[in-house]
Amino acid sequence: MCGRYAITRRDDELADQYRIDQVLGEPPGPSWNVAPTDPVRVVLERVEDERPQRQLRTVRWGLVPSWAKGPGVGARMINARIETVTEKPAFRTAAARRRAIVPMDGYFEWQKTPARKVPYFLTAADGAQQGLAAAGLYELWPDPSRPADDPARWLWTVTVVTRSATDALGHIHDRTPLLLPPDLWDEWLDLGTTSVDDVRSLLDAVPEPHLLPREVGPAVGNVRNNGPELVAPVG
Repeated sequence: MCGRYAITRRDDELADQYRIDQVLGEPPGPSWNVAPTDPVRVVLERVEDERPQRQLRTVRWGLVPSWAKGPGVGARMINARIETVTEKPAFRTAAARRRAIVPMDGYFEWQKTPARKVPYFLTAADGAQQGLAAAGLYELWPDPSRPADDPARWLWTVTVVTRSATDALGHIHDRTPLLLPPDLWDEWLDLGTTSVDDVRSLLDAVPEPHLLPREVGPAVGNVRNNGPELVAPVG
C-alpha cells in the first residue's frame, strides 16, 4: 500500500508541469509526511463552459463514494488495487469517469524485518525533478447537512491506485503506487475514456516504475513529524 508520501513542489511548478488551466482551492503547503485524510493537491479534468479544463485542486486523501453514509469511510480507502479497481462498487465509477493524478516527490514504505519495520523513501531512479505522478481516482460526496445549493456541500476525495511490486521494490513491500509516465498523463485524464475495456487497457499500458529506495529514519512513522529531515538517508 501507499500510506505516506512527500510533496513539496509549489503550485506554479505543478501548473507548469501538468499544463493546468485552473488552480482551485487553498494549497496545503509543502509536506514531507502526507498522511491519510490530509488535504492534498491533485490534477484532474472537468468540463467547464462546454470544454475540458485541467484543474489543480485540493481534495482529501481517502476516497468517500457518493453513496457512503458518512465521510469516515475515507480513512480506510486511501488505496485502490489495480486488479479490482474496475469491479469494486467503491471504485468502478470513479475509474471510468473520475481519474486524477496525485503529484508526489516520493513515497514511503516500510520493510518488515525480524527486529522492526524499516522505513524507505522511494523516488524516481533517474533523479528527475518532476517527481512522481501517481494514478488516482476522485469522488464527490454530498454532505446531507448542507443545502443543495451550497458549494461547500461537496467533499472532494481521492484514492491512489496500487499494483504489485516486483524486482528491487518487492523486497521492501509487495505493493507500489501505479506511477504514470508523462506520455500517459493525457490519456489517464481523458474524459472520453469511460468503458471498462478501455480503462483496463489503459491500466495495463502503464509500465513498471524504476525507483530508487533509500532507508530513512523512524521519525516518519509519527504523523505529527514533518520536515526535510524525514527524507534524509540514514547512515
